[in-house]
Amino acid sequence: MPEIEIKDIVKNLIDAFLNAGEVSLNLRKKGLTKKIKSDNTPVSNGDLEVNRIVTKRLLELTPDIPIVSEETSHNKSIKDLQNFWLVDPIDGTYEYINNLEEFTINAGLIINRRPVAGLINAPAKKRMFYAYAKGSSFELTNGKLTKLDCSKKTSNNSIKAVSYSNKIKPEIEKIHKKIGVTEYVKMKSSLKFCAIASGEYDVYVAEPRACEWDIAAGHAILENAGGLVSDFDGNNILYGKENFKNPSLILKRNKNLL
Repeated sequence: MPEIEIKDIVKNLIDAFLNAGEVSLNLRKKGLTKKIKSDNTPVSNGDLEVNRIVTKRLLELTPDIPIVSEETSHNKSIKDLQNFWLVDPIDGTYEYINNLEEFTINAGLIINRRPVAGLINAPAKKRMFYAYAKGSSFELTNGKLTKLDCSKKTSNNSIKAVSYSNKIKPEIEKIHKKIGVTEYVKMKSSLKFCAIASGEYDVYVAEPRACEWDIAAGHAILENAGGLVSDFDGNNILYGKENFKNPSLILKRNKNLL
């Protein structure tokens, strides 16, 4: 797919993502209806409505590209997917249903099993992120557009990590020490990728967990901003794996974190 076409697709998705963000907040304000899915995770009517808005727009813009969403069964049984969308309507549903801020709306475009473009809206934080090519990763906040390039915003001689938990597991702690992490902060959802792409944090390490739709959009945004994404062995992350399960993960602002 030509880069100019991907750019147009992403730009034509921004309004839908901003609208979905407003809808998610309005539904939460009115009071969400919630249930527990078969995998023992929560889902709300907000998740489902955001999924409807996002997938409807994706189908309008790219009718020939399959959509794999966390909240539907469509296309999940297709073998050897190469080009497809990965959608997580609400990443951080716990935060969403409990009136917290760190939840996001996500869609990542996979071409030849690699993420080439992505959109992430963090509506409660009023931060919208998107990317469509190398060197073309952006944040849109309060009408101001900022190009993301992973420039360090943390203090000199510090390496700040984000973590999905307050308690660091021994394997991750070992990697933190090797990298030289000086402090870490708990952060939920795909906002972690964006915080590293913006230079607010330097690194994120996670053992195999979650699914491809949790990371695809953030992966595209971070890599297109100049960041690095790999597994613990330094391998590239490919998409369309069995059951869409993630491998281990290391996100870095760049090779030299200081």
